[in-house]
Amino acid sequence: MPGCLFPASMTIAARLRVAAPAALTHLAASAAVAFCCALLVFGLWYPFPHGELAGGRGLFLLIVGVDVVCGPLLTVIVFDRRKPRAELLRDIGIVVLIQLAALAYGVAAAVQARPVFLAFEGNRFRVVSLPDIEKGDLARAPEALRTPGLGGPRLIGVRLARPDDADFPQSIQLALRGVHPAFRPERWVDFETQRENVAQAAQPLSVLRQKHPSRQADIDKALRDSGLAEEGLGYLPLVSSRRDDWVALVDRASGRPVDYLPLDGW
Repeated sequence: MPGCLFPASMTIAARLRVAAPAALTHLAASAAVAFCCALLVFGLWYPFPHGELAGGRGLFLLIVGVDVVCGPLLTVIVFDRRKPRAELLRDIGIVVLIQLAALAYGVAAAVQARPVFLAFEGNRFRVVSLPDIEKGDLARAPEALRTPGLGGPRLIGVRLARPDDADFPQSIQLALRGVHPAFRPERWVDFETQRENVAQAAQPLSVLRQKHPSRQADIDKALRDSGLAEEGLGYLPLVSSRRDDWVALVDRASGRPVDYLPLDGW
């Protein structure tokens, strides 16, 4: 590309002085666009604590981070006021298109790995991400749950297999292979039908305090933030396909999680 490389007569310092204003403007614009995308990704698709528990976040941050840095660097290389205006606009346009393509790839990767359900599964909450579900099995889910949607993870319940169920041996085999009940759409149920089960399964915070005596301050803060009395809260382990060392603090009255802590609940 004519004029893309540094002219022989121009030092690197001179090149930086000439291109710095354009590169800084490009950096500010790139950072603003990346920030808006991050708000969407982490505010909607990966709300706390799903950014820690579900895949996709690391890939998105890597791609966006490289994208934000490389765009302005390429601007430093191609920017030259001696170029014809049309040529300069073309070169900058190519850089922007490359950035937008990389950003779109990062967002698409985050969407494809996003958590879609937070499922109560007997004695724990399990994060269900899109890759955990066989798309062909979604037709077996209750009608209201057949489309995961793009609105962030939804709270659901899971009907566990009982020993007298015809598919009980198959369910055990699938679970041993990593296909947990929460990953099977035919097992999904409305969360409201599981509220009492959540309250019964939740363990008192005193047990969590005994397990983690050095984390009393974190537990106390979560308790204050909830606005509930300690006896009104319980906890359950919170797991995903990547992590199993978190807990969900639940309101015993509603059965719904009110906060999350990076503590091993087992």
